Order: sequence, then structure tokens, then C-alpha cells
Amino acid sequence: MLFKEGCVTSERMDIIKIDGSHGEGGGSILRYALSMSVITMKPVEVFNIRVKRKKPGLRPQHLNAVRALARLSNAKVEGDYVGSKRLLFIPQSREGGSFEIDIGTAGSISLIIQAILPAAIFSDKEARIKIRGGTDVPMSPPIDYMREVFLPNIAMMGVKAEIELIRRGHYPKGGGLVELRVWPSKLEPIVYTERGEIKEVKGRAHAVKLPLHVVKRIANSAKDVLMKKGLSVHIEEEWSKDSHLGPGAGITLWTTSSPTIGSDDLGERGKPSERVGENAAVKLLSELDTGMAFDNHSGDMIIPYLALADGKSKVGISKLTLHAKSNIWLVEKFLPVKYKVEGNLNGPVVVEVTGTGV
Repeated sequence: MLFKEGCVTSERMDIIKIDGSHGEGGGSILRYALSMSVITMKPVEVFNIRVKRKKPGLRPQHLNAVRALARLSNAKVEGDYVGSKRLLFIPQSREGGSFEIDIGTAGSISLIIQAILPAAIFSDKEARIKIRGGTDVPMSPPIDYMREVFLPNIAMMGVKAEIELIRRGHYPKGGGLVELRVWPSKLEPIVYTERGEIKEVKGRAHAVKLPLHVVKRIANSAKDVLMKKGLSVHIEEEWSKDSHLGPGAGITLWTTSSPTIGSDDLGERGKPSERVGENAAVKLLSELDTGMAFDNHSGDMIIPYLALADGKSKVGISKLTLHAKSNIWLVEKFLPVKYKVEGNLNGPVVVEVTGTGV
């Protein structure tokens, strides 16, 4: 159920107010604010949405996340239109269910999943959602990172979820298709501060509507860098020339350790294929050099889950990014928790929090 603009005011009820310009000031604050709203059943008003961006306010990608979360919670919403800098969101229940989302652009499917997944975990029934958009696009985790790195990491906390990649979609045309399935779960605390022994690195290099040698050059360059460090490396090569809206290439790497540490890189016009594989390998080695249990991208995303687990968690993260700091600030607005961060705020840190459970 959607409100018409202007028919609800925050003065009429107890609503958590979130300044969307805080910290990195991007769409992440909006996504996690609404997800936390659904989980806690607390109404939220987000203002100054993406005001620091070149195109401020809600973009189609963010609007689809809003509507998906509204569907999951039968929420009443005000301000859900492209360009809106203020959104009022009032959840009514935790619904689950099956539905589809079409971003309509190459907007990131992974970022939509970031928003939906925490809320879907606490739904009353299974959620099954098909999402159309970009699977491998700039400024967001590739879909292989989400399914090969992040899902295994939160599975250690008890999360039951699957991501099926049906079709890839690259910038600028999109056209990717993914199905997310989430079952109701209870989150358990975890304690992982340092990484274990790394015995093997796996990966997946892909190229679509590009010559076969592109994917081979990407994979081989990543292998060369990692094998020089004495690592055992197995990289799958995925190549397709048909059934796609546009060309694209990339690679995701991950360790077989638990927790899983990952890295990635995307191809782009004028960028040598060898550079793509090399960049991903160097990023992975940089993460491993910190000795911490989680890479910085998983560190960003795991912050809310730690607070929602039933008990004390303690994790080592390679770097506390601006996204992670914003997520800590945001979660503390919704739950009676206080994160404790030890270490260099521009380098490896240990984050501790006693979760409230839900």
C-alpha cells in the first residue's frame, strides 16, 4: 500500500529519522535503513537522499529496492519516485513471498540483494525473487562475489539463501537475470578475527560477446600472479557469444578458506584483458596480506548481521571502509547495540558487538 505524496507526516508518529547525506552519503544508507526498518518494524524517514551525487535523489535502482522492501513488508510509502530526496517508509508485517523486479537499466542486482537479503531472512515465509538488471557493473560487487564469497560467509551465521545466475548483464544495457531465494533463519554470533591457512584460490573469469581469447587472457594473467606466490589456483572460464544485450568481461577470485576472502575486476573498453586478471589477483593478495578473516567488501555488508545475531560476535576486517562506518552508525539508530572497533581506522580492524537477535 502506497501513500500519496503529502498524506503522511513524520510528526504524527514515532519515526526514526536518517540523514541520507551522512558519511559516504550514497544509496547504501537508504538500502540498509529500509532493511533495518523491515526487520525491526520501526518506521523510518530518510532525507537528503544521495544529495552529494551528480544525480541526487532516488534513481531507478534505488526505487526498485524501495518497492521490493515495501512488498516484503506490506509497507506504506511516501516519496517513492525517481529524483525524490525524502522517503517515508512504514512497514506493516514481514511477508516473504515470490515476485519479480525489473530495474529497467544496468543498475546493480547485487545492491538490490544487499537491501533485500537481511529483511528476507526474518520474513515469516520463504522469499523467492527474480531480479533483472546488471550482474557485473562498476561500483558494486559482481554477482559472483555475492554468491561465492558473501553467501558462504553469512551462511556461517545460519543464513539460508541461494543466488542463481540465469543470465549476465553488463553496463550499459543490463539484461541480466538472477533469482534470489531466502528462507527464514535465526542468526548465530561468530568469532573470526584472523584468516586461516589459504590452500587454494578459485575463480571465475567470464566474457560475453567478445572473442574467446579475452576470457583466457584474463584467467591466465590472474593465475600467473597468484601461482608466483605459491598458491594453488583453479579458475573457471565462462564464455558466451549469444543471447546477451551487450559485451562484457570480468573475473572474481575467492579462497577456499572459511571465512572466504574475495576480489574482482571488470573489463572495459581500452583496458587490456591481462590487466583485468592481474588487478583482481593483486587485490586478493593485498587482502591476504592483512591476515584478517574478512575482506573489506564482506566487512561492509556483514555489519548489520552481527547486530542481528543472538550473542557476541567478533570479526577481523581488512579495512573499515566509509560504507562500513556508515552502516555502524545506521544500525545503532535502530538497535540497542554499540559496536566496538579496535585497530587502525584506515587499516585492519577488529569489530565486536553483542547482537540483540530478532
